[in-house]
Amino acid sequence: MGPLLSAASVLLLFLLLALSVASPATVGNPEDYVADEAERTAADNIVFDDYRGKGCVDDSGFVYKLGERFYPGHSNCPCVCTEDGPVCDQPECPKLHPKCTKVEHNGCCPECKEVKNFCEYRGKTYKILEEFKPSPCEWCRCEPNNEVHCVVSDCAVPECVNPVYEPEQCCPICKHGPNCFAGTTIIPAGKEVKVDDCTICRCHNGDWWKPAQCLRRECLNGQSS
Repeated sequence: MGPLLSAASVLLLFLLLALSVASPATVGNPEDYVADEAERTAADNIVFDDYRGKGCVDDSGFVYKLGERFYPGHSNCPCVCTEDGPVCDQPECPKLHPKCTKVEHNGCCPECKEVKNFCEYRGKTYKILEEFKPSPCEWCRCEPNNEVHCVVSDCAVPECVNPVYEPEQCCPICKHGPNCFAGTTIIPAGKEVKVDDCTICRCHNGDWWKPAQCLRRECLNGQSS
């Protein structure tokens, strides 16, 4: 029993020694994790240079010195780098002309380079203050505000019962002068007209639309009226 017991004692002593050597790796000690934690977070912490009070950085990452003037991003309004950061111009831009046909954006505010200086009417263009007649009865003018103002002719009432319209003329005309109806016959105004052997007619003065005044007289065949 003696040799067997001493062998068991040696084995137990060996196991205890092994546990005591391994215990520092298993027992928690905060000082053993400082280096490991730093290595684990080093890749996650990106340190940027601090330009506050020294300069300004735009959207593209460019750095500007204090007092330097620059244009951030796609803006046409300049900024100045200050200790408090960029100070940018924000002017109140004037309104563009409603008839502006060409706008440039080279400056901080858009600028009108060309204003419409003509009028459009029925598919045609006219210069400012140009007068024109789109039809025989219309008189028009291109106004400075690029609008067309027209006046339609007010025709007088023709003094005849058979007015005609001539090409390029707005109002009807009496080609044969004033006249009126005597029955179904048209007679000229201003004189007596014998419409048959027994009847003489005359148009009313100024009242051409009224039927003529007619008198029956002694007929040429000797019959009385």
